[in-house]
Amino acid sequence: MADPKGLMPDPEIRTREFKIGAIGAGMIMAECHLAAYREAGFDVVAIASRTRENAARVADRWSIPKVHDTPEALIADPTVEILDIAFPPDRQPALIRAALKQPHIKGILAQKPLSLTLEDAIALRDEAAAAGKILSVNQNMRYDQSMRVLKQILERDELGTPVIATIEMRAIPHWQTFLEDYDRLTLSNMSVHHLDVLRFLFGDPTEIYTAARKDPRTTFEHKDGITVSTLKFPSGVLAVSLEDVWSGPREEGFDSDIYIKWRVEGTDGVAQGTIGWPNGAASTLSYASKRTTDGKWITPTWDTMWFPHAFKGVMEQLQHAVKTGMPPDLSVADNVRTVALVEAGYRSMEEGRAIPLADYYAK
Repeated sequence: MADPKGLMPDPEIRTREFKIGAIGAGMIMAECHLAAYREAGFDVVAIASRTRENAARVADRWSIPKVHDTPEALIADPTVEILDIAFPPDRQPALIRAALKQPHIKGILAQKPLSLTLEDAIALRDEAAAAGKILSVNQNMRYDQSMRVLKQILERDELGTPVIATIEMRAIPHWQTFLEDYDRLTLSNMSVHHLDVLRFLFGDPTEIYTAARKDPRTTFEHKDGITVSTLKFPSGVLAVSLEDVWSGPREEGFDSDIYIKWRVEGTDGVAQGTIGWPNGAASTLSYASKRTTDGKWITPTWDTMWFPHAFKGVMEQLQHAVKTGMPPDLSVADNVRTVALVEAGYRSMEEGRAIPLADYYAK
């Protein structure tokens, strides 16, 4: 749906003819990827996961014709043209490297975080380029409807020069069990959405300062539970991203709330809204501009949601890149810069200071 001012919360589906092989049968694949692909008309021809039983159950739900015993067997399937990976980040690089060797695989959609270290992310970027394969990373918050409309408003200069941006999350993620084996938690697995979307909106920052403390609810060992990151951009924009994964008590009968709010203030206008994911609702956006709305608030509306509808755009941009030979919107080269931002955030936590990003972005 487009509002009268021509703002487009969801992208056009231009390309859908390539056959998809799905690796993973957890929530993100079963509830988001495959639901979105069904709506968009994408052709999922095979699935595999850590156990055949789980893959078969999801295949039956979504009428996927072929179930492979292992991810490696799916990668070797010559009918698969695009590989869609939703697997833990420590297992993802080996699967990507196996796919890069297969002539029938034309494109790969990896999950974020791309890898556990910046060095591995850089290596995967370079190996994909050497293999002549399109590797894309599922930074799906860029396809949240409020973020897409905000990006269009910024590109039309309706807010004037951006001054300050904030993302405030007070919600409880479902931490996958495999995260208990890592030494990184919120910044790498939740904040990565917000840090990436700030890059999407404002470009590469010049520095990041991140502070963190443990989350009282998370029982396994971790160092970054609640996180706060401050970013500075060359344009002068100052941004703050808060991930409060505690967000207060959750006992039965306790009247508490969860939400994600965002706000961007410019010299000529203000935009603000919500990310609907924690409450299973559509995201929202309202804005007022001296230039285009006479200072009155306007609220575009749409019927779609971040989960699952954003995943249509994520797969479509890869399919279209395969068809046209153009770089995908979510390229691995761009994602390496988000991984670098996360890496710098962890260094900031350890050293207690702002970390310049010039050296990271030179890699």
